[in-house]
Amino acid sequence: MVAITNFSYDVHVERRGLILAPDGRADAVEGMLNPAFVQARNGERMLFPRMVAAGNVSRIGRFRLAGGTSTIDEGYALEPSLPYELRAAHGWGCEDPRVTFVPALDAYLMTYTAYGPRGARIALAISQSGIEYERLGLIDFSAAGLPDHDDKDAAFFPEPVLSPEGHLSLALYHRPMLHLSAVNGVAAIPVIRAMPYDQRESIRIAYIPLENVKRDRHALLQVRESALVLSPEAAWGRIKVGAGTPPIRIPEGWLSVFHGVDLRRIDGIHPRFSYNAGIVVHDYERPDRVLYRSPAPFLVATEPYECHGVVDNVVFPTGIEPLPQLGERVFDIYYGAADYVIAVARVRLSLRA
Repeated sequence: MVAITNFSYDVHVERRGLILAPDGRADAVEGMLNPAFVQARNGERMLFPRMVAAGNVSRIGRFRLAGGTSTIDEGYALEPSLPYELRAAHGWGCEDPRVTFVPALDAYLMTYTAYGPRGARIALAISQSGIEYERLGLIDFSAAGLPDHDDKDAAFFPEPVLSPEGHLSLALYHRPMLHLSAVNGVAAIPVIRAMPYDQRESIRIAYIPLENVKRDRHALLQVRESALVLSPEAAWGRIKVGAGTPPIRIPEGWLSVFHGVDLRRIDGIHPRFSYNAGIVVHDYERPDRVLYRSPAPFLVATEPYECHGVVDNVVFPTGIEPLPQLGERVFDIYYGAADYVIAVARVRLSLRA
């Protein structure tokens, strides 16, 4: 599963402040967080945040970045409307999008969590412009041997890769969730901590044969393989790890920023967690081969807007903007902070000698 090579990075992080925050509007009264980023076909730089109304009802907004940390509201990319996005219980809608431009399809792919009657499922929308999106449906994990239950944190790789079985495929991160319905809150902690690390919530890569998609784009919904690539470990991210940003190409391989969750303490019956961010680099051709993993998180909650909110002590990376004009390993990370606001940090990597 993991083949670590002998390179490592020095990481410099510059927080550049808040991008978006609730301002009293009803459709974001419970938070504006976890945005996708993409440069659209017309060159515009777009953010697609999760906007949470009362009752934990989520929509995917659409904002144009207008320079610096300024944004222009351009309405919604997706509002919950289909059965798999709607339910009578508390909390439903369209959550936590990621967007990847895939040149092989000449299209933008938006993955998001559809929270409906079956729980959390990965859904897909497609765009030619990078601005307006059309739903394709729920991604299907029903093939034999695949995890087919609650799932989150999906993001496509931008280029076709080889699957573990050797098929040229489109690939996407995903994080199947544990079935812990019999326990909750503090009772779940000893159950999780007793599990082997590779049985805790982990990052997997799913594979969709490219030749099928070339014939019919609805084949984007048909997963044929899934491989475990990154699990919790002793150093950090002990409770669970999940994908963050879509991968980008750097000289060493496919780079992505992921999140890891650790237990801080238990207050009464409530566990307190911290969500931190690290770097993973995958092999170009076979991304199930991990070449580098952060030995420690490079971004942890320290600012007031990261430490206090709907969920305290959260940095949750979801959008990445390469900045080649500044260097081949320089990028801006857009992230949800304390599950309430959106911030950006500039990251510079340098190879250690």
